[in-house]
Amino acid sequence: MKGLSSENEYYDALIVGAGVSGLNCALHLPASLRVLVICKGGLRESDSFLAQGGICVLHDKGDYKSYFEDTMRAGHYENDPAAVRCMIENSRATIDYLSSVGVRFARGADGELLYTREGAHSRPRICFHEDCTGKEITSHLLSRALAPQNIEIRPYTTMLDLICGDGDCFGAVVRDNRSGALCRVFAKNTVLATGGIGGLYAHSTNYRILTGDGLAVSLRHGVAVDHADYVQIHPTVLYSKRRGRRFLISESVRGEGAVLLDGKGERFVDELLPRDAVTAAIRKKMREEGSEYVRLDMRKAGDPAALLQRFPGIVKRCKEEGYDVLKEPVPVVPAQHYFMGGIRSGLCGRTTMEHLYAVGETCCNGVHGKNRLASNSLLEALIFAERAAADIAERGGEFREKEVDLSAYADYRALQRNYKKEVTEEINRER
Repeated sequence: MKGLSSENEYYDALIVGAGVSGLNCALHLPASLRVLVICKGGLRESDSFLAQGGICVLHDKGDYKSYFEDTMRAGHYENDPAAVRCMIENSRATIDYLSSVGVRFARGADGELLYTREGAHSRPRICFHEDCTGKEITSHLLSRALAPQNIEIRPYTTMLDLICGDGDCFGAVVRDNRSGALCRVFAKNTVLATGGIGGLYAHSTNYRILTGDGLAVSLRHGVAVDHADYVQIHPTVLYSKRRGRRFLISESVRGEGAVLLDGKGERFVDELLPRDAVTAAIRKKMREEGSEYVRLDMRKAGDPAALLQRFPGIVKRCKEEGYDVLKEPVPVVPAQHYFMGGIRSGLCGRTTMEHLYAVGETCCNGVHGKNRLASNSLLEALIFAERAAADIAERGGEFREKEVDLSAYADYRALQRNYKKEVTEEINRER
């Protein structure tokens, strides 16, 4: 294209984020489109890799009503029913697709899928691979996305701002984190798949680089953001005084029978209540006892051989921290885990700005309501990312350019501090 320079690049689609939503969106775009996927850190530094428990699926036709009700009840009936229906109706096709690309879901001797249960589910309907389902799914999607010639994946590249005007998105200003070089990326369509906000919290299961960048640029440019205060706390992360990301102990262990114990060694809550209810019970017990944690007894979830086979990663990590889950309960506390609010998006990922889409944890399409049902996150991210890709392919677009002074983004650290402050203020304002 005329005017192409080292500071300008042109793609049919720019996707910001390389977790399951960003990768699945890229993979479902037509091979005729030139696609750029960027991510702030390394290719494996997305929360998609951290998901332990599994991914939900409609177990059978008779499961529809209960799956719908479980999702709505967990979300305090603030969910968008149309979005919930869309997710459930497309769940089996999504699992079939993942299986077709090599994802190794647990299966019985007859080859049929095995299902586990987690909190607030009325029956087992969660597919899994050991205790690292997110890693299994994301790794396969990443491998596939690295193969096509039309998809370029660029790690250690940060989106600094949207390029937009008159309610239309033209692309983004991006920065190479290693060289510091700035670039204008003009795109016919831009997809924000920037993940959650855990990096804003002292105690979170998220990677520290996830600081709500998609929300920050949306707020700055008047793109609608909904329910910024809908932040989910996971009840059971391994207690530690170390700095940095907290290690989550999957809800699946409670689904398989693990119990929560107080300082006297007594059970004090129904472990399969929704996450916010279990979190509230733990915090109440900690206040009563003046303690810094409660304990989780995984021995109730199976004998040593079963635990080692079903939860190898959790057993290993606890051992590294000095706890043998095969012989003793382990200390756990609640910590920030997931963001149900985000950039307003419809069933095809469209935001309130033309040619700008939002998918995955950074968006709020109404599926989760006020509190996410366990293991709906991977499913929701995959389905609505695929729908966004289909919408982009159908609508198309054209390059729209705008003069952008790159020197305005020279102080990268100050810009990031301001973004964190603005997103934090928005979260607090909504409370």
